[in-house]
Amino acid sequence: MTPQSVMLLDDDPFTLALLQDMFSELGGYSVATESDARRALATLRAQAPDVLVCDLSMPDMDGIEFLQAAAESQYRGRVLLLSGVDAGVRRAAERLARAQGLRLVGAFCKPLGLEELKAALA
Repeated sequence: MTPQSVMLLDDDPFTLALLQDMFSELGGYSVATESDARRALATLRAQAPDVLVCDLSMPDMDGIEFLQAAAESQYRGRVLLLSGVDAGVRRAAERLARAQGLRLVGAFCKPLGLEELKAALA
């Protein structure tokens, strides 16, 4: 079986490493990491991953702007949002992502647990 492709987008190297380890533990995923939203957007357009895990709070281009650009690019993979911001902001981002037509599977508080990740991907 071909592994599902995953793009992890977060400006925090520790979070990227942690998420990459979690996907490795789950197995069946080919994971790419990106800390720069503009580079991630170019990659997303060129080779759309099956799953996008996106931080909401990033410098230069925040997660909301990134999601709008992803929707405009007709991205059709599944989307998981991650953030340390309060629940109200996460809920607003969820509504916005769904309104844009993105296949959102959840918005989670950092740090995301392995069981939460597994359930979101099921």
